[in-house]
Amino acid sequence: MDSQRAQALKLLKTCPMMRLKDFAAHGIGPETLARLVRDGAVVRPARGLYQLADSPGDAARVLAEASALIPKGVICLISALQFHELTLQMPSAVWMAIDRTAWRPKIDYPPIRFVRFTGPSLTEGVERHSIEGVEVAVTNPARTIVDCFRYRAKVGLDVALEGLREGLRQRKVTSDQLWTYGTKGKIWSTMKPYVEAMVSDGA
Repeated sequence: MDSQRAQALKLLKTCPMMRLKDFAAHGIGPETLARLVRDGAVVRPARGLYQLADSPGDAARVLAEASALIPKGVICLISALQFHELTLQMPSAVWMAIDRTAWRPKIDYPPIRFVRFTGPSLTEGVERHSIEGVEVAVTNPARTIVDCFRYRAKVGLDVALEGLREGLRQRKVTSDQLWTYGTKGKIWSTMKPYVEAMVSDGA
């Protein structure tokens, strides 16, 4: 048991966030993890997810926690804007896209707000980043801004405009990229006047 404990702690120092099945693959049983949690050495931020108790918490870690629990999900909308530093908004929940036909997981923590994407929408314009050893799928800046316009009834037009302004100002997006995703998302006619105005103003 002590060797399992030492191995579990060593694994968490290498990969700061692990699932129960990840430990099982290394021969570490749930009773060892339960003891580590009781001793305060390890915390369980969500069911089946473990990390060291002294691990720092930040917005990126929350995205990693959500992605570890839902590997096929894609971080999107306000959460993706925040990840790309294109908004000052602090979303109260992680915005995550899942397939239209996928089962909607019931998760207590972190709070997740789901939207449904279909087919290519789950893969086009999606980047993969490693956060705390977890692969996190995030829509790229241009795709994120376009999605915010598409879902402006949910996130607010002001958020979409802030993302657009910052994306252009920081040169993280181009008009051509916005046109490409905007056309595919059938929202370009709505976006076009804002894009043209901000480009002409040198946003």
